[in-house]
Amino acid sequence: MFAPLRVLAERLPTIGWPNTEILNHVADESGRRIVNARGQRIEFLTAGVPGGERDLGFEQRTYLTGEVQVRPVNWHDLLNALVWMLFPTAKAAINGRHCMELDAQTSSERPPARDALTHFDEDGVVVLSGDPALSELLRGFAWRELFWRRRDDVRRAMRFVVFGHALYEKALAPFVGMTGKALLFDVDAAVLAREPVRLLADADRLTALYVLDSARMLQPAELAPLPVLGVPGWWPENEAEAFYDNTDYFRPGRSRRAPANARD
Repeated sequence: MFAPLRVLAERLPTIGWPNTEILNHVADESGRRIVNARGQRIEFLTAGVPGGERDLGFEQRTYLTGEVQVRPVNWHDLLNALVWMLFPTAKAAINGRHCMELDAQTSSERPPARDALTHFDEDGVVVLSGDPALSELLRGFAWRELFWRRRDDVRRAMRFVVFGHALYEKALAPFVGMTGKALLFDVDAAVLAREPVRLLADADRLTALYVLDSARMLQPAELAPLPVLGVPGWWPENEAEAFYDNTDYFRPGRSRRAPANARD
């Protein structure tokens, strides 16, 4: 589950909590162009330290100045910073879309599009599938068929990439009930064979394109619930079929299914 973070984690100090100076250095050395939707360099600043626009909300400050606030010794904010380094295009798209929705807001009621963006930003999982039949099983909440009877096919033809920093935080102390909010992309099988760095870049690009489409990410129901501990290889207990008997966790689904995402 933590595989995407491994390369970045190796660049963090083994003693002491990484401060914003270290995070900015790791970002600069990551090999990715880490900028906001306006092309400004993302800079991690200690929360509470005055910046260029101290009176702005978190999303607006990031969009207008490139500043991302990080609380000291805080897993949630550290993981958010690392996700910015892994998925800079998608994170910039989410931040930009948040601000677009804020600008268009005509009442005090929070629009459902912002809820969808937040759900994915916090608990998102990008699923790349090279087999349409497996994609349909996931969309149809056929968990036992997908993760147990077809688990060898899942290992071969699907990739699950955690995006949400809150989901990473939960995975530090995993519990049955952990659920991701998935975007599912049908891709050519050759994409799945790419080296991890290229695969992450593909996931970043596809997610950004989805978020930037104003006809999508309009409500949380677009995101497919994903019981992440059922993914083969992610939790020791799922090596036994009985694990999938827990219908409180592996629920049969809702009547309105998440829509299919665009094919790469």
